[in-house]
Amino acid sequence: QACSFNPELAELKTRQTATALRKMGGLLSLSPMVDVCRNPSFNRLEESYGEDGYLSAVMGTAFVRGLQQGDLKKGVGACSKHYLGYGGGGDADEKELMEEILLPHETMIRLEGSKALMPGYHAYKGTNCVANSEILQDILRDYLGFDGMVVSDYTAIDQIPGLESRAEKAAAAVNAGNDVDFPHGANYAYLQEAIDNGTVKPETLERAVKNVLRYKFLAGMFDKDPYLYSTETITLDSPEERQTAYDIASQSVVLLENNGILPLKDKKNILVTGPNANSMWAMCGDYSFPAMSYFWKKVTDDLDHPHVVKLLEGMESRKPDGVDISYSRGCDWTEDIETKYTVGGDERAWEYEILHRKVDSGEKADKAEALRMARNADVIIAAVGENVMLCGENRDRQGLRLPGKQEQFVKELLATGKPVVLVVFGGRAQVISDIADRCAAVIQAWYPGEEGGNAVADILYGNISPSAKLSVSYPNTEVYEPICYNRSTEKDQRVAWEFGHGLSYTTFDYSNLTVDKSAATSADSIVVSFDVKNSGAVKGDEIAQLYISPANDDQNLRPIQLQGFARVSLNPGETKRVTVKLHPEQMGYYSNEGARRWNIAPGRFLVKVGASSTD
Repeated sequence: QACSFNPELAELKTRQTATALRKMGGLLSLSPMVDVCRNPSFNRLEESYGEDGYLSAVMGTAFVRGLQQGDLKKGVGACSKHYLGYGGGGDADEKELMEEILLPHETMIRLEGSKALMPGYHAYKGTNCVANSEILQDILRDYLGFDGMVVSDYTAIDQIPGLESRAEKAAAAVNAGNDVDFPHGANYAYLQEAIDNGTVKPETLERAVKNVLRYKFLAGMFDKDPYLYSTETITLDSPEERQTAYDIASQSVVLLENNGILPLKDKKNILVTGPNANSMWAMCGDYSFPAMSYFWKKVTDDLDHPHVVKLLEGMESRKPDGVDISYSRGCDWTEDIETKYTVGGDERAWEYEILHRKVDSGEKADKAEALRMARNADVIIAAVGENVMLCGENRDRQGLRLPGKQEQFVKELLATGKPVVLVVFGGRAQVISDIADRCAAVIQAWYPGEEGGNAVADILYGNISPSAKLSVSYPNTEVYEPICYNRSTEKDQRVAWEFGHGLSYTTFDYSNLTVDKSAATSADSIVVSFDVKNSGAVKGDEIAQLYISPANDDQNLRPIQLQGFARVSLNPGETKRVTVKLHPEQMGYYSNEGARRWNIAPGRFLVKVGASSTD
């Protein structure tokens, strides 16, 4: 969803979710996950908004605005997680931590009044976050002014090292500032023992209790006639919600490469193949209903609620007159169990039987049949990538290349001489550098949700023009360390497609950039204006991105940093004037010389506007 760069749509989605959830009696959501994720291999990357702190803050804050609806008696409470730096950055220096990793949590708390927060499983400066008073007290309470409740991640208190008894672990967590022991209170059941032996003060327990009661009060649970759930029939998955799901999917699917094959015109015989061509596991990632039921409960039947539109279904229902669609699975996701059995995250998932299994597609994968069909096709749509057992919490693979023999299968499809459109599904970027250049087009579809099949099909057929931009740097090689566009203005040779990249079926021209030549630090805003023209023949949306760079090396800023964006809809030949407000604070930097503070140094700054971080 971050690739849509559309916070209004993100807010609409969570507003719809909160309305239904509140009717069911739901008062708290353990979302959003706003980890700034910069390691391409992170198994929970799909839950995040990507590598940029500013974009994560904008999208996460929109999520909270829609979910809470400005009133916890009407909306559902948000919980920012995983605090602080779980998805990457937990070992960052203090400047990066405060400027970028903290930013999404900070905006949710300061701007939208988010009242719950969840520490991560990881350690910060050698102490597990759930028992770390520096981040839970000094930064969260004293610096941010957070007045909500802190809830542990599931079994995180159990995992505090060096302590034997549950009473000791409970004391370490509650003394540091953690209020609630999830999932079952197994450790906090021993708080009385900790109080009796003097390791927890009564006033510490009182603080935790009051933080929880305060949340319940705000949510309306103590009202004379509390509205906690609806007695009416609750209708889920309304036409309006499906439209929102379609809009999100269609605006989040990224066209990475296109040699002119797309949109598909005058192609009468289309082969749809690959392990993700006819599977809902191409559409639904971790922490969706089907994935949760399959992973945790080992349920394999009757998971299509709501109905998830598969790619093949969308290709058939959206096809123009005279087009024939053929289908053969061709290959499976993987022949071997690729999930690595590692200790980390929720310990309830450490069971061998939970992790050590494959998803059964229920179909035969006949490569010979698929290749035979490929030779008779005008174009091949190869749907590849991961599934719920290959990416997600506690699930790590051996590498980032396509799982199993998928890459080999694509190479054999290419060997037929027919144009191949590669559609990659999954929760993170895959290393496809050995085949991408030989494909006629490459689409990164992520996990596009219940309407994903229709959205991808409409993009392939040209019913809509793709508009999404990457919210991560897309690697061309195996990378197991943080990478981020803002580290340098020079091209990172490990990156195939840069942050902000995404193609369209039309072209856009930028011109007439104007910006205030100077501003005082006390100024309310700095006005930036520019023209965007649709210079092509197709209606389309452009995501214009605004970056700031220091003019000199001694300004304590990143070499380049996203600080604004605008989604612009344009008809062919149309030009629009776009105005973006910058604020002096966006030129600021953090320092801690005896006290935490922000500074704006006098100097010159470069304002850059373009179609990506390298444009």
